[in-house]
Amino acid sequence: MNMEPRYRLAFQLYPYEKVPAQDAGAPIRHPIVIVGAGPIGVATALDLGQRGQPVLVLDDHEGIGEGSRAICFSQRCLEIADRLGCGEAMVEKGVVWNLGKVFHGPQKVFEFNLLPEEGHKNPAFINLQQPYFERFLVDQVRAEQAKGTPIEIRGRNRVTAIEDKGSHVLLSIETPDGPYQIEADWLIACDGARSPLRDMLGLGFDGRVFEDNFLIADVKMTADFPTERWFWFEPPFKDAGQSALLHKQPDDIWRIDFQLGWDIDRERELKEENVRARVDAMLGPDARYELEWTSIYTFQCRRMERFRHGRVMFAGDAAHQVSPFGARGANSGMQDAENLAWKLDLVIGGVAPENLLDSYSEERVYGADENILNSTRATDFITPKSEMSTIFRNAVLTLAHDHAFARPLVNSGRLSVPCTYDGLSLTGDDALPGAPTRSRPGAPSPDTPYGNGFLLNALGADFTLLTVNTDAPESVTEAGVTATRLALTTADDPTGLIADRYLGQASVAVYLIRPDQHVVARWPDFDEPAIRRALRHAIGLE
Repeated sequence: MNMEPRYRLAFQLYPYEKVPAQDAGAPIRHPIVIVGAGPIGVATALDLGQRGQPVLVLDDHEGIGEGSRAICFSQRCLEIADRLGCGEAMVEKGVVWNLGKVFHGPQKVFEFNLLPEEGHKNPAFINLQQPYFERFLVDQVRAEQAKGTPIEIRGRNRVTAIEDKGSHVLLSIETPDGPYQIEADWLIACDGARSPLRDMLGLGFDGRVFEDNFLIADVKMTADFPTERWFWFEPPFKDAGQSALLHKQPDDIWRIDFQLGWDIDRERELKEENVRARVDAMLGPDARYELEWTSIYTFQCRRMERFRHGRVMFAGDAAHQVSPFGARGANSGMQDAENLAWKLDLVIGGVAPENLLDSYSEERVYGADENILNSTRATDFITPKSEMSTIFRNAVLTLAHDHAFARPLVNSGRLSVPCTYDGLSLTGDDALPGAPTRSRPGAPSPDTPYGNGFLLNALGADFTLLTVNTDAPESVTEAGVTATRLALTTADDPTGLIADRYLGQASVAVYLIRPDQHVVARWPDFDEPAIRRALRHAIGLE
């Protein structure tokens, strides 16, 4: 998503400080350098740092820019943040919502519940302005630094050149005190949709550009609207365009999106009196509010061909872009971070071969394609490109008002769900008859109540051998990797949700779960040779 180039700091969290490396006679070598201190860069640094890997993060600013930008953070994203140590703070600050309503003109078509079931620590979604989301991640970095975790963030360190030296990369950096150079064994590019690093390496970024513009207005007001997602097709408000969206955020901030079309005068549309005219038409002439932030964005659905290029990995918007419909940008990027960190840790530690990093590209390209497909479908439904497409869209909306069968066809931005790596190279055996589809190999482990807390919090940062109603050793070690057992029984499952989400029709189960909480494989009982093979398979040795 391409935002207007306004960058005023909301939080100055890593102000520039000169470091000794700037006066060193030769470039200092770092094991891992991350370029970009946005949410994906900082989340990746946190994950690697908590695994004991020294990480240097470079950013061309000194903190977090203003404006809501990404606001919808999904359950899986919050589960990742929870594992990193800052998810609870995000949920506490955020606006929790599960209910959405879809309108066509003035008429409500239907409503939907994103989390109709119980037994999850985290809600389906929260609304939280991106500056807060980023700040909580950086706050966790500061807490980790106080414990000695090897993470460093350098603000106003802009990378100006990169050279691939085979065994490492050489970075040229510009600062307020002049240029200097550093070396990196591994470089992770999290420098956004316009990614200077991608351009420096001459890498492509292919896909579809959508000829449309959307106006964001962050409005501060006290209103009695419920905490829900409201989306209008052909909204009844004056000059609202083809669609409109209303979301509540923390601090009495409401996010409003108006679809403006392609051929517009951006400068004119961003004038306060014109923004207010649209907002007044939506909220009514008596509404009292303050404009906190406005922007116009366009978007594209595209990605790099590969996310790994030798010793350089790309993640987040630097690797892939989608439309904002469905909240797939930052949520997908957080899944990039969790996928990459454990693999790079094992490679640096000499446990896994370098080709394990190719599976990062394989899996997250697969995830990007899934997101691009869903995002493109949403965009085409919201903004039909032909008369026949418009007739179809409107017929679906008419049917959906009275008939449940038509509601799944309505696409106002189907919201982000975590990617399941079906059939990919690290996905192992599914040898558990009658087991639930949702916990199949390749899927992220579903949360359930467990003890006084929740299951995902009980999974370690490494491989886990999850057993249900069966005996097994306390751990299994193969090729330098240890899977530690987490033993569950029906006594641990008063709600029946463990059985529902992990057993299905089976009475006994054994799961091998990756450090990023995705299932590797599952069996009807403990099978040591099979588990050892699956461990080797999961780290790229088979």
